[in-house]
Amino acid sequence: MKLLVVILCYKVPDLTIDCLRSLEPEIARIPDSRVGVCENGTGPEAAEQLRRAIDENGWGSWVDLTVIEVNRGFCGGNNLVIREALASDDPPEYVLLLNADTIVEPNAMASLVAFLDAHPRAGIAGSQLLSPEGEIQASPFLFTGIGSELDRGLRLGALSRLLCGRLEIDHAKPGRAEWLAGASLILRSSMLAEIGLLDEGLYTYFDDIDICLRAERAGWEVWYVPESKVVHLEGASTGIKGASTTKVKRRPAYWFQARRRFFLKNHGKLYTALADAAFLAGFAAWRLRRRLQDKPDLDPEHFLADSFRHSVFRTGFAVREVENPAMVARDLAASRNA
Repeated sequence: MKLLVVILCYKVPDLTIDCLRSLEPEIARIPDSRVGVCENGTGPEAAEQLRRAIDENGWGSWVDLTVIEVNRGFCGGNNLVIREALASDDPPEYVLLLNADTIVEPNAMASLVAFLDAHPRAGIAGSQLLSPEGEIQASPFLFTGIGSELDRGLRLGALSRLLCGRLEIDHAKPGRAEWLAGASLILRSSMLAEIGLLDEGLYTYFDDIDICLRAERAGWEVWYVPESKVVHLEGASTGIKGASTTKVKRRPAYWFQARRRFFLKNHGKLYTALADAAFLAGFAAWRLRRRLQDKPDLDPEHFLADSFRHSVFRTGFAVREVENPAMVARDLAASRNA
């Protein structure tokens, strides 16, 4: 197989069907390609809706549907499909992670495949992500560090270049990147064989920066390919993103746990403590400045308290897996019914 596109559906069967509809002409452009959809624990109604759409639209020749009962998160759901494909008699040369809340534009997939074909040291390449209005979304990025965590808290634009460095992006041509948003990310299977699949201990967040960092440390290149354009309805599954003029709902515990795991396993105890301290100090200063300047409060609810509660200063330095809330709920229900 040349390409396997993996789409994870959680609570968004309608968007998943729209994504598949946009993929239909793209799959026809890439011989020997398939799409694997994982219905990641939404429930039987969502699974039936996907089955019906696949049958009614005649997509069964290029779409395979996997249904699981309990949400395994972004990493676990994707790995389930990828692992099975890599162990098959016809493993894919490339695996493309595609969010369900995306619409691919013409030649978006073919551009990524052609780029990896032409660049053998490129282990990862990502699309240009667009809002529904056509605006370019933020990606690629510089790796997260102590300076960027301080800047994330302080929110002083004048200091951003000094604290974080500057990423030069030419949206007209491909360019090297440190890490890319995982909404449309193509992975070379030979790279995955070397560095491993997505870290299921992260559950849902920080998986994209983590795999890009592991690839870079193993000598693989990460590239931004703007010829591949994908419309992204950011945060449709999780609701973690909000409009710029509205307050964002409280950040879930698993986001903080994933951030903590990413820092500890990749950078160690001291670096993580310094990164936590940098953000907490910066964000506390921002909250004070926001009050003094009477700026609108658009931060997630209880974000400062939650950031401290999940920091290494409260939770310690052991590298733990993120707690899967769906598994916790299932086990709690089972214990009550026992």
